Amino acid sequence: MDILKKIQDHREQEEELKWEGTFSEYLDLLKERPYLAQSAHSRVYNMIKSAGVAEEHDHKRYKFFDEDIYGLDEAMEKLVEEYFHPAARRLDVRKRILLLMGPVSGGKSTLVNLLKRGMEKYTHTDEGAVFAIKGCPMHEDPLHLVPNHLRKDFQEEYGIRIEGSLSPLNTMRVETEYGGRIEDVLVERIFFSEDKRTGIGTFSPSDPKSQDIADLTGSIDFSTIAQYGSESDPRAYRFDGELNKANRGIMEFQEMLKCDEKFLWHLLSLTQEGNFKAGRFALISADELIIAHTNEAEYRSFIANKKNEALHSRMIVMPVPYNLKVSQEERIYEKMIRESDIRDVHIAPHTLRVAAMFTILTRLKESKKASIDVLKKMRLYDGEILEGFSDVDVEELKKEHADEGMSGIDPRYVINRISSTIIKKELTSINALDVLRSLKDGLGSHASISNEDKERYLDFISLARKEYDEIAKKEVQKAFVYSYEDSAVTLMDNYLDNVEAYCNKAKLRDPLTGEELNPDERLMRSIEEQIGVSENAKKAFREEILIRISAYARKGKKFDYQSHERLREAIQKKLFSDLKDVVKITTSTKTPDEQQLKKINEVVATLIDEHGYNSSSANELLKYVGSLLNR
Repeated sequence: MDILKKIQDHREQEEELKWEGTFSEYLDLLKERPYLAQSAHSRVYNMIKSAGVAEEHDHKRYKFFDEDIYGLDEAMEKLVEEYFHPAARRLDVRKRILLLMGPVSGGKSTLVNLLKRGMEKYTHTDEGAVFAIKGCPMHEDPLHLVPNHLRKDFQEEYGIRIEGSLSPLNTMRVETEYGGRIEDVLVERIFFSEDKRTGIGTFSPSDPKSQDIADLTGSIDFSTIAQYGSESDPRAYRFDGELNKANRGIMEFQEMLKCDEKFLWHLLSLTQEGNFKAGRFALISADELIIAHTNEAEYRSFIANKKNEALHSRMIVMPVPYNLKVSQEERIYEKMIRESDIRDVHIAPHTLRVAAMFTILTRLKESKKASIDVLKKMRLYDGEILEGFSDVDVEELKKEHADEGMSGIDPRYVINRISSTIIKKELTSINALDVLRSLKDGLGSHASISNEDKERYLDFISLARKEYDEIAKKEVQKAFVYSYEDSAVTLMDNYLDNVEAYCNKAKLRDPLTGEELNPDERLMRSIEEQIGVSENAKKAFREEILIRISAYARKGKKFDYQSHERLREAIQKKLFSDLKDVVKITTSTKTPDEQQLKKINEVVATLIDEHGYNSSSANELLKYVGSLLNR
């Protein structure tokens, strides 16, 4: 299907969704679908909930955020449960400005854009449909047509509470165009669109001397005053300010605390009473979610100013910290690279992970517990299972520092350094060492990094390098072991024979001499020690293996090399330990013989086919690991 056909199909679908009728016909719709009369806050909450909610470890994960917000599940849960949900239920928090506070490049703007794009799509669904008085520049709620003295009767009949008053313009239109017959007033279905300024408004501060309050509340159309005779005639007013256009939906205040005070005064009435003042009219009702964002320094300065107390009391501040999970940080980089012009460059496996390790380390605070260093904390936060630690310990760690994640290196810095490396050196392939080197080189020119932080960050680069050394050795180990797959299977079978004899207190029979032998304790321990199984834990580990074999047998399955992850790791490590000398010689010989060359080619092929390397990055990895083993 070509793009023009898709555009045509979309246009036809939108035409099918359009609806127009009288207010009387709209009331018939409400009897069938009362949810159409929901408030702006309710609509946002239902949009988020409609994407699905997953229960995980006593926490809720809102799937709406999954594709764009990484590693902030708990912050998003707090946002939904403490703001959107109660606001949707008409509790007092809906009369507050939602202020997202967090470090630069932490995801605040991404979150707001996600909500705005989500609302645009949601208003195209049956559940999110929005209806407005036709021809109204503020897309006013048709229920405002119901006179105040009849609203109690309306609530009893329809189960819907009406809030807000009919705007001056529509009050005049009802009299002049419809002869006071509200039942004949035309109503239409609308679709939110930031581009078309329908239901979504965005206000960005600029020079206070040139910025006009009309940007928010609209202005007088002087060309029509002669026609209508007065500035107080609503027909002589342009209801085209951001507060007007955002009615029924979302109003975003970018860098709100940079705004001049006079722009913020209008929010006092809008948040508390649901209306604002424009021109020479009575207060104009507006139903919109006001969402703003700022950084911590500006917020602290704002609340320190006593003049801002009234506005401060009308805010709900939601921290949006940096992500603290390595695996999620890696996803952020992958997304940023996909959206860039460097997506065609080969990035060797583990490169982004190692960069993410460095970034996360800069964001973590030292634990008060002596048994936990930053590396352990990083692993626990990423969901790794470490011996002696549980989920309870992780929750306690998170409570130690309320501001953890509010400082450190931002994702843009990492992507900028990766881009810089590729462009300067005109590389077609980069690895973890290239990126770590670039991150280190860029610290000196990063304006916001103090000398003290720079020293800490250099230490973190060293830690990330050590982590990469272990990853690199394991990667080559797996590739070599893959080439020695038969040896791995033989070693495992030998181990299992000995474990079975040990657990059953039996003897083994030598296949050549036929004599009975005791289980080979040295062999079993040499394998178990590879994964840290202690002398005291060896019996439990061996019994666990035997139970797993029995479970497989009962199901008619064969227990093989892939059946027990820890045993497979132990076998691989033991085999690699035995092969270390071969690896050293193979990777460091400048003029390998035919046999060594064959082995190198096999390992390179395995790294390319099984592990995602290309020829260049695979050979670089082998050389690097060879140099590590020869130290």
